[in-house]
Amino acid sequence: MTSVKTSLISSVGRRHKGFTLIELMIVVAVVAILSAIAIPSYDAYIRRTHRANAKSALMQVAQWMERAATAQGSYPLTAAVPAGLLNVEGNRYALTVVSANGTSYTLTATTQGPQASDECGNFTLTQAGTRAVTGSLPVDECWGR
Repeated sequence: MTSVKTSLISSVGRRHKGFTLIELMIVVAVVAILSAIAIPSYDAYIRRTHRANAKSALMQVAQWMERAATAQGSYPLTAAVPAGLLNVEGNRYALTVVSANGTSYTLTATTQGPQASDECGNFTLTQAGTRAVTGSLPVDECWGR
């Protein structure tokens, strides 16, 4: 009788190590739900960051144009703008300058690559400080963030 009691106690006291299939599937489901929430949020954050880079680059080119106009008496033509100014960090926007007659200019940051699906679309800035976007969001919301 004591040997039966001893074997019962020793088998009850032992635990199996590892995970069951149900536990593993619960973990997979939780990770999938968190990923479904986190990845789109992260993508939106990245698009906002590149948007800020484009706006910053537009403002830098506008400042350069104003300094050049102050020194020369008119805005420089498109070909006179240094190519280094037209680079946007991250390469998700392409900057272009249109300065036809030296009395005005229009700067445009055009989306490219993964940024093409951005809700703000392309950014435009003129010598008068007029700001515009081509996307579905309002101008104030895109330029204000």
